[in-house]
Amino acid sequence: MAKDMTLFWGSGSPPCWRVQIALEEKKLQGYNSHLLRFDKMEHKSQKVLDVNPRGQLPTFKHGDRILNESYAACLYLEDQFKDQGTKLIPECPAERAKMYQRMFEGIPLGQKLGDVIYYEWKVPEAERHDSAVTRNRQILSDEIKMWEKYMHAGPGPFLAGKTFSMADVLVFPGIAYAFHYGLCPKSYPYLAEYYNHLKARKSIKDTWPSTWEEGKESKLKGI
Repeated sequence: MAKDMTLFWGSGSPPCWRVQIALEEKKLQGYNSHLLRFDKMEHKSQKVLDVNPRGQLPTFKHGDRILNESYAACLYLEDQFKDQGTKLIPECPAERAKMYQRMFEGIPLGQKLGDVIYYEWKVPEAERHDSAVTRNRQILSDEIKMWEKYMHAGPGPFLAGKTFSMADVLVFPGIAYAFHYGLCPKSYPYLAEYYNHLKARKSIKDTWPSTWEEGKESKLKGI
């Protein structure tokens, strides 16, 4: 099955990481894996554009089926292989409802992280405004405080309750991204506990971004 699958991905990208975790959880090792370099603009190469006209990663193909959005790819894998590996959509209606709520709340979390982390990369120094930096950091701080409250409220230890679910597949990479970029564990102890708990999960350990071994960044220091 996995031999018919191809994934173009970049190390350190939360959307790419989501698909990798889903593939591991569904026991779909052995797919055709193509690690590309963002700094060399390999995601804009013709082999990617032939599958994904936007030239973005991840780019995922299963046979003649193409899914270039990470949420779509992960949901597709669960739907196609629901009886294989980890069951990522809970049977319990209440837990399933919370799973859907948390997984889609992960989208604005990722956007707000990007607004802070990518600002200085995308905006030339002469064009930066302190007010925009302060505003984006405050918005992100409020967002992360909300997730801290979620984890404090429980029932945990996962985002939707007592079992690992699609919410964790889709949102954990963003939370890990935040801690990698300097989010202080002491300021968010419940979120840090969740992060450290999932770091030990096999699917996450086996796909941990190799580029992160180079040392932590501090772009979120003080949030």
